[in-house]
This record gives sequence, structure tokens and C-alpha cells, in this order.
Amino acid sequence: MRKIIMMVLCHLLVVLWAQHGQAAARTMTVKIGRGDVVVAHVEGSAQVLSEGKDGTRTLKANDLLKKGDEVSTGPKARMELVMPDKSQLRFADNSRFRLVQIDAGEEQGRDVKVHVAIGKAWANVSKSIAGKSNFELTCENAVAGVRGTVYRMNVNEDKSALIKVYDGTVNVAGGGPAFVPPVPVGPPQKIAGPHTVPGPRKVTMEEWTFIIKSMQQIVIRSDGTPEKPRDFTEQEDRDDWVEWNKKRDSNI
Repeated sequence: MRKIIMMVLCHLLVVLWAQHGQAAARTMTVKIGRGDVVVAHVEGSAQVLSEGKDGTRTLKANDLLKKGDEVSTGPKARMELVMPDKSQLRFADNSRFRLVQIDAGEEQGRDVKVHVAIGKAWANVSKSIAGKSNFELTCENAVAGVRGTVYRMNVNEDKSALIKVYDGTVNVAGGGPAFVPPVPVGPPQKIAGPHTVPGPRKVTMEEWTFIIKSMQQIVIRSDGTPEKPRDFTEQEDRDDWVEWNKKRDSNI
């Protein structure tokens, strides 16, 4: 009798464990829509402010983000997002960014734009997309656009930025400082009557463009002017943030 009871209990435990595993599998299944971004991984704290909503909410794994969402990560935090086209975008601690455009589908192509206000972003962009393809990381002074590659962007408090490419090529374009008409100097001169004076303007983004290739980097100064692109080595680039991203990339 005791042997029979033990067999019955073992059978019940197996059934309960199988049901628990099925429930866990259902919880981890998230369908990503054309305009949805899934939070695949979060370490530490992260908050999101959605358009039309009052206050922020805490993000956790499997949450969905949409166009217009503004996200901030806390100290010692790390976050991984998966786009509708399966591209992966990761952010380090103390980062702030906004999902400006999220639109991807096999027939329609891809149109993704994420503005990084401050912090560190790492993008592993999917190459398997048809039709129009546009994936951009932007900051105050630059736009880094690709079709399929691995690269990262660091944005500092003074609006300067660093872009490094690990695979493929990145088209980096930007402007310079605001243009202000010079103030005349010298002796008084006769002036014309009232007329319209053009105000300050932002230098257009087309005024400089670079193609950054694998294992190259470019620095954009805080005034929006670029330094000359240069090569970098794996040894000088090595740190915890880079190693963490490379490890996650290897699992794709």
C-alpha cells in the first residue's frame, strides 16, 4: 500500500510540474505587432512615460512599448528591446530615449527612429527585411542610419556623442553650431530703414556626412562639429558594457 501511495504522489508531482512549465511558457510568449517593441530584458530599474498618460510606470520583462514612449533607466540598470523586425536595441544605466518612429513589416519594410537624449545605446540591426529600410539612432547633433549592422552610440550631458561600428557600415550625418549673424564693429555708419532680419538658424543636417565602416568610430563635439573618423581596436574598446553586449549578440 505504501508503495502504491508513493507512486500516486510521484505521478501527481510530475503532472503539476508539467502544468507549471506550460503556464510559464505561456507567460513568456509575447506577440510583437507592427508598431510594438517588447522589453526582452531588464536589470535594475526602468521607467516609461507614454503619450497621453499621467505619470510614469515601471517596466519589466515582456512589457510592450509604442511610438512616442519616453524611457529612462536607473543607476546600474541595463535594458534590451526587440523591435518588430527582430532587431535588438540595448541601453545602459542612466539613459534617456524616445521611440520616435516604430514601423516594421515584411511587406512594408522598416522605419525605426529612436532619439537618445543621454546615455549609451547598442543596436544589432536585422538584415532580413524587405522593401524600404530605415533604422536610425539620433541625438542632438547627429543621425546614425543603417540597414543591417552592429553599432553603438554614446551621448554625453554636453550633447557630444561617440559612434562606433562593429559590423557593416553606418551613415552618420549632422550639423554644426547655430548660426548667428555677426554684430557690426567700427565707427557709426548710416543704416537702412526697417527691414526683416533673419534669425538664428540650425545648420542643416546635410552639411556633413560620413560613412563609418566596421571597427571605425567618429566623435561629434558638443557644438555639433565632427572629428575625423578613425579606426579603433578591440583592446582599447574593451569594458563591461561592450562585453555584455557582445555576449548577448552571440546568442542571437
